[in-house]
Amino acid sequence: MKILLDFFPIILFFAAFKVWGIYVATAVAIGATVLQIGWMYVKNGKVEPMQWLSLAVIVLFGGATLIAHNDTFIKWKPTVLYWLMGGALLFGQFVFHKNLLKSLMGAQMQLPEAAWRAMNWSWTLFFGAMGVLNLWVAFNFDTDTWVSFKLFGGLGLMALFVLIQALYLSRYMKADEQPKP
Repeated sequence: MKILLDFFPIILFFAAFKVWGIYVATAVAIGATVLQIGWMYVKNGKVEPMQWLSLAVIVLFGGATLIAHNDTFIKWKPTVLYWLMGGALLFGQFVFHKNLLKSLMGAQMQLPEAAWRAMNWSWTLFFGAMGVLNLWVAFNFDTDTWVSFKLFGGLGLMALFVLIQALYLSRYMKADEQPKP
């Protein structure tokens, strides 16, 4: 259920785009994200900082798309979000000397420092590459291709990357250790 909630805005964006076009889809994505954040706040009493950031980016870039009636802004939105997330990991590492992934996930799994460092760097590079790839697709293909890539390509690459991360991390998991929910 949580994964459906996480992808709720992008699925609605895709469906609205197919029926009504990029501008209605953008408005739907903004509304869906506001609803998503509101639901999380009501259900959990809090919203994670990255979710607030995601809301701010969709409202800013989506709003600019609607006001200027120019889809360039919404095409930049995934890249900005990817680069902000990768930048946050780098900032945490170099400015605060703290691995933010370890801070977020350290209670769920025990890993050697080298594994945490490798994971931090791999996610940073992945987010950077995904931002570049989004721009390449957005500005070298038509909007329909970009929207399809955003849903299927972006999520598919993310799922593949998570699977590769899981395989990498599995060598550090003990046989008797059960993952914590």
